[in-house]
Amino acid sequence: MLAQAIYSIGIYFYGLGIRIGSPFNAKARRWVNGRKRIFDRIQLAINEARKTHGDRKIAWFHCASLGEFEQGRPVIEAFRQQHPDYFIFLTFFSPSGYEVRNAYTGADFIYYLPLDTPSRAAKFVRTVNPDVAFFIKYEFWFNYLENLRINQVPVFLLSANFRTTQVFFKWYGDWPRKLLAGFATIFVQNENSRELLEFINIRNVIISGDTRFDRVSAIAGNAREFPLIRAFASGNKIIIAGSSWPADESLLIQYLSENHDVKIILAPHQTDEAHISAILARCNGLAVKLSAANPSSVTMYRVLVIDTIGILPHLYQYGTVAYIGGGFGAGIHNILEAATFGLPVFFGPNYHKFNEASDLVLLNGAFPIENYQSLKDKMAPLLSQPARLSEASAVCRKYVASKKGATEIVMSNIRQFIEL
Repeated sequence: MLAQAIYSIGIYFYGLGIRIGSPFNAKARRWVNGRKRIFDRIQLAINEARKTHGDRKIAWFHCASLGEFEQGRPVIEAFRQQHPDYFIFLTFFSPSGYEVRNAYTGADFIYYLPLDTPSRAAKFVRTVNPDVAFFIKYEFWFNYLENLRINQVPVFLLSANFRTTQVFFKWYGDWPRKLLAGFATIFVQNENSRELLEFINIRNVIISGDTRFDRVSAIAGNAREFPLIRAFASGNKIIIAGSSWPADESLLIQYLSENHDVKIILAPHQTDEAHISAILARCNGLAVKLSAANPSSVTMYRVLVIDTIGILPHLYQYGTVAYIGGGFGAGIHNILEAATFGLPVFFGPNYHKFNEASDLVLLNGAFPIENYQSLKDKMAPLLSQPARLSEASAVCRKYVASKKGATEIVMSNIRQFIEL
């Protein structure tokens, strides 16, 4: 098929481009090195596991990166609890997911996903031989899907969110539409996604909601304590800046310079040494990075820069309001981690493709900004009027609580495929 051939050629050149760039880019280098001899390593690991645990079935979960992993994690853990006779095989496409979660104890095997060329996809499915597969949100690797279909492996898409701009709804989207029909079930976040799929005659759809609500609720109920960060925050108005980018950081640093009654816990999206150093320099001695902070002096600073990965979801417990980065770029990062702790959320203008952001804006629990002036105008009432802050906080908590339950819907509906 011509469309499949064009897709596969594009995937090949995508991989070639990463390999060419790998000597000059650390992330590309990790992407390449993580896939070396991957089939040999996978086969050896499966063989060793079966010597110890017997010939168990395999459930394959694939996530693009860290955000999708957190979205799929509630289902991974529910599956493991309800089906302990399965191995959990977890793959990531991006180093930003694999490097953070390659020691996750909820999976038996954790690897990078080999590139989706016809030969690699076929070899991966043959090597892993999964009995069931789960893709998270936007993961549409068409050669993998085709090989899973050929091998009659039931495949589920979790927490999917469809938009009219996607290829499935274009005049040239006939081949991708056929692959959507190959999913055993597509679990979508909302009615709009279901209607879009129905319009192109995709009927294997269930509205489950978004499993991220289950995940952030679980985090809030078991939040880790950080005494040093608690000491920094204690008694102060705290802005938690999560997954910030340079455009976001510029606004926040300016806000700090004009509002001396606030502190900022800043968790940048990029945590390389050069970027952390640049942030510290711009704060003119008012900032300290977490790895260099100590209990005797941390309260003297007004900015605490988080230079470690993996703890951000727990830090919102120390905040008054949250600012989530990415809204001046491709799109905002996860706002639910903040909202579940009752933090009103601020972000840049590019938020409309995220249902939870649009919902909370309408409910006055989230506040989009366009520039520094709008940040000042919208943040001031919340930080100066306890009643306004309390009202917005209650909106966020109630919203997250009302959306829980997607994991249970998924687990109850896959049972017929698992217990064959």
